[in-house]
Amino acid sequence: MDITYDYYRIFYYVTTYKSFSKAAKVLGSNQPNITHFMNNLENQLGCRLFVRSNRGVTLTQEGELLYQHVRIAYQQLHAAEVELAGKRSMESGSVTISASEIALHLRLLPVLTKFHKSYPNIQLHLLNHSTPRAIRAVKEGQADLAIVTTPLKAQKPLKVMPLMKFREIAVGSPAFCLDILGKERDSQVHLKEIASHPIVSLEKDSTSYKFYSEWFMEQNLIFTPNTEVETMDQILPLISCGLGIGFLPELYVKPAIESGKLQMISLYEKIPEREICLVENMNFPPGIAEEAFKHLLL
Repeated sequence: MDITYDYYRIFYYVTTYKSFSKAAKVLGSNQPNITHFMNNLENQLGCRLFVRSNRGVTLTQEGELLYQHVRIAYQQLHAAEVELAGKRSMESGSVTISASEIALHLRLLPVLTKFHKSYPNIQLHLLNHSTPRAIRAVKEGQADLAIVTTPLKAQKPLKVMPLMKFREIAVGSPAFCLDILGKERDSQVHLKEIASHPIVSLEKDSTSYKFYSEWFMEQNLIFTPNTEVETMDQILPLISCGLGIGFLPELYVKPAIESGKLQMISLYEKIPEREICLVENMNFPPGIAEEAFKHLLL
């Protein structure tokens, strides 16, 4: 029986992505070739491995049995290949990253710059997603990595690795803060004192909205923003124009505070610390470019 390593490799990718077309794209081939190879594999093994439908492919009992063995063997072989190939300079390849906006500004941008300078021939694909959408993209194989903020939920086969902690502060325009604080610019106020004022926030689908809804609830308050926006970059100009108060990462708003465009509002209640995390799917074998990017992140 003449079944090559490539047959099992293709079988592994088709099963992992549950699609002949997706496997073909990842392997740099085309769907007819992938289908031809898998038909040959089924003929040589003398059994049916796949159930094909409009939604993709699923494994038969025989296919599932074969996959349990192929998965272990292929991942070990792939790990060895990555280790050996890691010493080569990367002249081609791509990395697709799904990132929430806070994670992009606080952690990802400096790494993207450094990675591009080190590996200019590697293509970078950046997806701007909320944390739930970014995690879903990694789970479904649409992105290699997700860089997101807590709180988050991720179950196996997803793996979560903390990258950095950050804290957010309440800010407003100087004129707006004057109405709240009066002339006592440095005085502390309770959260309930500013909760009745207009608040500018990311939209309901965002992790930040969920985070502040839960934190306000812990303080026996209801988080009801007057203005919701899609991106964090939209919050700054709205706050600067006096449309309300915003809760933003301290590192992100520091330049605006130093220039006098924004003013920090000191709260008695301490805003809980959050984290930026890396999320990857352990079912999908990482490429060399992805491993190099992870190394810079970690």
